[in-house]
Amino acid sequence: MEWLLAYDGRVHYFPSGHFVKFEIRLVKESEVVPHGIAYSFTFHEPDGIRLLGFDNAHPVPHSGGRYVKPKVEADHWHRTQNDDGRPYIFISPAQLLEDFFTEVEKICEAQNISTEVVDDKET
Repeated sequence: MEWLLAYDGRVHYFPSGHFVKFEIRLVKESEVVPHGIAYSFTFHEPDGIRLLGFDNAHPVPHSGGRYVKPKVEADHWHRTQNDDGRPYIFISPAQLLEDFFTEVEKICEAQNISTEVVDDKET
């Protein structure tokens, strides 16, 4: 877990000015955050507009019929800046980080953005 917490406050910059930002802290386990990790992993355009986000700051709106049980956990991801979020199934901290970077790489590949980290700062 220490390795994940070491990402807290880090910002990694790509040559294009795009950046990824990490916020992670331990919290009391609850029904909404059963793994005890509050997190926000985001990918931004150079001007700061969010392109992608994985977080558990709030539960996502329920989708489905009245016979579909709503998800209690707050884990979700935003595919665009205007996406309200869709459920994310938290498996482990390592899988969360892998899934986030996989989605960042998909966007970068589609937009021809280099994922080489040229600067690494703490906020």
